[in-house]
Amino acid sequence: MYSEGQRIGGRSMESMTGRLLVATPTLKDPNFDRTVVLLVAHESGGALGVVLNRATEVPVADVLGGWGELAGDPAVLFEGGPVQPESAICLARTRPEVKKRVSGFHQVSGAVGTVDLSADPERLRESVAGIRVFAGYSGWSSGQLEDEIASGSWFLLDALPGDPFMSRPDDLWAMVLRRQGDILAAVAHFPPDPALN
Repeated sequence: MYSEGQRIGGRSMESMTGRLLVATPTLKDPNFDRTVVLLVAHESGGALGVVLNRATEVPVADVLGGWGELAGDPAVLFEGGPVQPESAICLARTRPEVKKRVSGFHQVSGAVGTVDLSADPERLRESVAGIRVFAGYSGWSSGQLEDEIASGSWFLLDALPGDPFMSRPDDLWAMVLRRQGDILAAVAHFPPDPALN
């Protein structure tokens, strides 16, 4: 996080790197229905994030060999978003006792960061508590994300270090909303199809 606002899309705005975008029930894009996105980068040129709650059935080990041993439960690839689904972004969480800089680890927020999948996974085994691999990502051009937030498509919320690594990712959308309390907790109970209510 930057301590002072930076100019984004002609406006002064704090960086949202490391925060969660939680889709509101009014967001009608099927790519993002009931999704939770962790923003891994947000700067003047735009934003990039990965959807945390869309697990596939493809084991990480089937695609990335030794990285599968570091993957948390479920040890499968996740759909990070609709952009470049043939590419991969890997999130990792450093172990609490690790105080030195970890080679190949690029901090997003706190103990959570990205790792270079071209590196040897054995070099990270002692430093990370787990990884999650995302096929593709979610991207926004300059000012686009800010406009979507302003129009009510996303709730911008703080992330907890365990959010990207939940063993039950399907529960993440409701869980993040419930922990906010007040009206946002009520949104967690919003039916997937209001017409059926």
